[in-house]
Amino acid sequence: MSDPTPAASENPPFELNFSRLFEGWLSGFNASIAFSTYQAGKVFLIGHGEQGISIAERTFARCMGLSARADRFYLASLYQLWRFNNVVDPGGDYQGYDKLFIPHVGYTTGDVDAHDIGIDAQGEPVFVNTLFSCLAKPSITQNFDVVWKPPFISRLAPEDRCHLNGLAMFEGEPGWVTMISQSDVAEGWRDHRTHGGVVMDVHSNDVVCENLSMPHSPRWYKGKLWVLNSGTGELGFVDLKAGRFEPVCFVPGFARGLAFHGRYALVGLSKARNRSFSGLPLDEALAARNAEARCGIEVIDLETGHLLHHLRIEGQIDELFDVSVIPAAIRPMLLGFKTDEIKHMVRF
Repeated sequence: MSDPTPAASENPPFELNFSRLFEGWLSGFNASIAFSTYQAGKVFLIGHGEQGISIAERTFARCMGLSARADRFYLASLYQLWRFNNVVDPGGDYQGYDKLFIPHVGYTTGDVDAHDIGIDAQGEPVFVNTLFSCLAKPSITQNFDVVWKPPFISRLAPEDRCHLNGLAMFEGEPGWVTMISQSDVAEGWRDHRTHGGVVMDVHSNDVVCENLSMPHSPRWYKGKLWVLNSGTGELGFVDLKAGRFEPVCFVPGFARGLAFHGRYALVGLSKARNRSFSGLPLDEALAARNAEARCGIEVIDLETGHLLHHLRIEGQIDELFDVSVIPAAIRPMLLGFKTDEIKHMVRF
């Protein structure tokens, strides 16, 4: 008896699909887009060249948090945090690319489930150490140095107690964080996914917004503290005076990963089919709209709240983690460790 033929849906092809006007919008964006997916262990750079949309990707195990500047970006992976530097001079060119990012500095953090990354006033990374429920910096003598922990966390332990996940920088320092709950037991956050989420001020330790559903990706932009209320599928901001979340728009998926450029917000979406992300208000919101969760990136006009353009990921990838904008990079490329090219890229 022969083995049954696998169904075609078991290994669907991987595709990136763009909305009809996405290319025209990107050509005038004066920046490029980076996003990570730990599910596939991939980092993608989306730019624009003479032949249209440019796509570059490299493999890094369980890559998550991204934080970019014009000539460098940081990436959190399974047990390391990498700094990528651009090696193309202004106005220069590398095989048709205006930026070439190479992993120059790597810190071994250990498998601490690093989430969001911020860049401080000295240009150094600060990352969310989710496993140990704290903010941390890379260290040259230890795996990490603790920068801050929530006041309710009684002891630093590798227990992911509150699922601290998001970091918003403010004037070069950590400003606010998001967490799924204020739990002080191992994986206690799992019991509070629906309404236990909070935004906390790092300086005062005050909760500035509560009763959120799995909030992620806080960002300070143009005088507002933006947050993704992921469990409800909403992009919004925190009214810091009223202590209230103000939704701006609904997005069709589990929202995680947020970046801004000009008048636009870029929101990462996941289909989020695992247990941690099911049974949330998002499920009902999608059903009420006769819609299914999507995986990709939505481009949102901040002035109107309209979803203007999108990038869809079809096939084997269902989840994104982070989205970042690389300013003034039109068609970027990055190197990884899987090819010989990095061995011959020597500069001094």
